[in-house]
Amino acid sequence: MTEGEPPIDDELEKTNFKVIETKKFEAHDIDFDGANDEARAIKLAALEEEHRDLDAAIFAMEQTSPYERLTIARLKKKKLQLKDQIEKIKDAMLPDIIA
Repeated sequence: MTEGEPPIDDELEKTNFKVIETKKFEAHDIDFDGANDEARAIKLAALEEEHRDLDAAIFAMEQTSPYERLTIARLKKKKLQLKDQIEKIKDAMLPDIIA
């Protein structure tokens, strides 16, 4: 033990702990799923609005400043990323149907 460190309990010092990270949360509570759907719907609306705004910005830039190719390309890439996020959220909101 060094100066300034809190004392360590001998039992804890002898114990080996393993932390397992799964990055997965499973909840089967009906109320929780409803709240999740509401949060997804809000996020979906915000992403769709941002997607429309980017579309308008890209259109305006293409009409007024044709020399801003790099900026336009970056905006188009961001727009595609938003589209992917929108599709993931829509997919998550649809129930899985087992045929």
